[in-house]
Amino acid sequence: IFQEIDASGPFIDGPKIILNTLESKDMSLPKDYLIYTEEAIFNLINEVEGVADLDRSRVKMIFGFYRLLNQKYRIDNLEFKKYLSTFNSEYLPDTKKLVSALEEKNIEDKILSLLAYMKELKEIILSDRIYEANEAIYYKRHFAVDIPSMYGSYNEAKFDALGLTLRVESILNVLFEELINGIDLQVITKATFKRIYGIFDLFKTAFELDGIASNQLDVQMDFLKFSVDIRTCTFTQYLDIFKGFTRAVADIINDHFNNIHSSNLFQIESRIGKDQIFKKYLPNGSKKQKAKIDQRVAEIFFRDRIATSLGLQQMDVFLNRILHTLFQQSEKLSQIHLSRLLNYDPKCAVIEVGSPDPISNNIIFLGNKGLNLIKLKQIGVAVPDGFIITTEVYKCREIINHYKPANINFKRYVAKMVANLEKRTQKRFGDPKNPLLISVRSGSSISQPGMLDSFLNVGLNEEIAASIAKISKNPWFAWDSYRRFIQGYGMAFGIKRDDFDHIIYSSKKESGIGFKRYFTGDQMKAVALAYKQLLLDSGVQLIESPVDQLFLAIDQVFSSWESKRAKDYRRIMGISDDWGTAVTVQSMVFGNLSRQSGSGVVFSHSPRLPGDTIRLWGDFTIGNQGEDVVSGLVKTLPISEVQRELEERDSKISLEESFPHIYSQLRKVVNRLVYDEGWNPQEIEFTFEGETQSDLFILQARDMSLRDRKKIVDFDVSPETLDKAYLGQGIGVSGGAMHGRIVFSLEEIDAFRKSDPDTSLILLRNDTVPDDILEIDAADGILTARGGLTSHAAVVAYNLNKTCVVGCENLVCNEPAKKCMLNEIKMVTGDYISINGRKGSVYKGVIKINQIKNSEN
Repeated sequence: IFQEIDASGPFIDGPKIILNTLESKDMSLPKDYLIYTEEAIFNLINEVEGVADLDRSRVKMIFGFYRLLNQKYRIDNLEFKKYLSTFNSEYLPDTKKLVSALEEKNIEDKILSLLAYMKELKEIILSDRIYEANEAIYYKRHFAVDIPSMYGSYNEAKFDALGLTLRVESILNVLFEELINGIDLQVITKATFKRIYGIFDLFKTAFELDGIASNQLDVQMDFLKFSVDIRTCTFTQYLDIFKGFTRAVADIINDHFNNIHSSNLFQIESRIGKDQIFKKYLPNGSKKQKAKIDQRVAEIFFRDRIATSLGLQQMDVFLNRILHTLFQQSEKLSQIHLSRLLNYDPKCAVIEVGSPDPISNNIIFLGNKGLNLIKLKQIGVAVPDGFIITTEVYKCREIINHYKPANINFKRYVAKMVANLEKRTQKRFGDPKNPLLISVRSGSSISQPGMLDSFLNVGLNEEIAASIAKISKNPWFAWDSYRRFIQGYGMAFGIKRDDFDHIIYSSKKESGIGFKRYFTGDQMKAVALAYKQLLLDSGVQLIESPVDQLFLAIDQVFSSWESKRAKDYRRIMGISDDWGTAVTVQSMVFGNLSRQSGSGVVFSHSPRLPGDTIRLWGDFTIGNQGEDVVSGLVKTLPISEVQRELEERDSKISLEESFPHIYSQLRKVVNRLVYDEGWNPQEIEFTFEGETQSDLFILQARDMSLRDRKKIVDFDVSPETLDKAYLGQGIGVSGGAMHGRIVFSLEEIDAFRKSDPDTSLILLRNDTVPDDILEIDAADGILTARGGLTSHAAVVAYNLNKTCVVGCENLVCNEPAKKCMLNEIKMVTGDYISINGRKGSVYKGVIKINQIKNSEN
């Protein structure tokens, strides 16, 4: 219809010129006109050239009408104080209270304050006191057409209180409408019922001020009040409660409108002719329709009365919306899902890192990772911006995934959080020109290192990777990040890490390159695209849309809670399956930016040295993202010089020596947490994008587990015997000296347990993956070629009380062939080796062991 309106003609052309002229003076919105006085606006209109006086009059009348509408419906209009000044405030309640009420920011507080003021006005109107009237009325006749007129003012306390009451009622009805329109009823849960109760209580107060009392409404209010405080109230019971509310509203309409006015309306209508009835009451059409005039008059009359009553129509509309959603949910969801939906609170579904929200201290909602990130942010530690999707979503994910209103509601919350993240980072998710990349990681209340899925560099596709390569002038970084995203994505869908490793190893061999950091940008791009092709060849669809990537990653992290490896770990560790996981979404920080960036894990205290003095200990790597460290994929470097010397590392690099500013800032963070905030000894994941203190970000902090204080065993032979049997050196993680047979698989472990049950078994791996949890649990010792003290394999082995050595560079495993090379000596399943889980040394054959003193000495 709007498109069909003619935008030109004698009634439009002149006013259009005037309005365009005013727009050129920065008056483009209707509210802009309220800034000026009526006189100032009229002067501006009179200055416009090339229009008729009649057109000027039309525009003046438009502005005048807009002012009147604004006075009636807008509660924040600029003329309200002027309106109040027309009253004699001597006998009225303090008008400052009214002005203060209108300035309330919270709409419910505003309604409460206005209702309280209305109550004071009502007391004046109904009081027995007689107030003096102040009348200043003047009469005159128009000299040209002899039409009588009058003007002036009339003030009397009750008269003024009544006029002001009508005005406040009008404002309240507008506020009630805004209030109910602002309530999200796409999904109704127990939290929604609590919110509805508070709103209904406002309506009830309004009705009482309007002289409406309803016992049935009181009864339903009690039903709703007590139902939200018990766990046994079902969804269908809530449905009954709200049906009761509709009956209560219907009774109010009958008792206070229909029954009171029906007979009088019939008497009035029967005594006046049809020609005296206003046109709006008269039906159009056939004689049959005109015969229904009595019904039409009654319908319009009662509709108008209800529309102008205080809050009644708004509550009726609100109730209809509530019932519509309740019926929809009961039709589309099973009883089990309806029951779960009752306990779902969308407002607890997503929380920003650093938020002061009441749930920001709830470890069950946030998980250990999310809780500590919020605490770190609150005390000023640099953590990447982001938000946490709580276990509230995990527990109701089936409903969210399959019930469209709940899905829309959840995605809207996430979209809002992403938009806030974009504002804080000054980047845009999915924008090739200024892309925001994010990480999506798990975080349960009880740590399960490496057992759940994580996604890094979410938001990358081939187009965005190419754009980052161009903008950053660092194509290696762009394509390395894309390669990492594809690998994480593929592994989440069942592709083996070895398949990706084969591609990159082949590329290194073809290029004659020993380490991936020496690839050119084009060579790294070729590797990334080969990874992408591997996904396609494996039947895994790589989603290109960043938004779709995000929601898939969230869902996949939740689903990984039910993965076999996670269930096996929880069974082995005696952890309940009922906790669920939160999902932490953060802006990416990049340890792979350059050779001046890196990632690592630091312990606040040494796992090897005695006492509670802070000594930074751990692993880091240069030019890599944090996943490389915790997954045990790369050779790691020590944090401190003391650690480097004590562990006899062959590298001369340590974080303390090579990146002193990063080390210093880490030390400050650890001191703050342990000494100032009273935290337990901590294990902290970190990334730094450069060499300065401001380049350091903390990704995670949790209580430290590697604090070995039990008695261990050592080898009881001469140094010469050890030297002859020496095969290699790794990093000791846990346990002491042991000897046992080499195994490569769970099947071999099971076979030896049957044939040689008294012999210890040592599992050999190039590196471990979370899927190896059953093998790690079944074996007595672990030896890996790669990884550091803080890798997931090391942490899991320690938690399972296994003897463990990681990062033995002399070890090369061929797991499918059930053989390995140790210091260039071929060894196969069943061969004996000895390892020292404290010192990290590896020996051939069976070395005699003996009990020794506590491990801190």
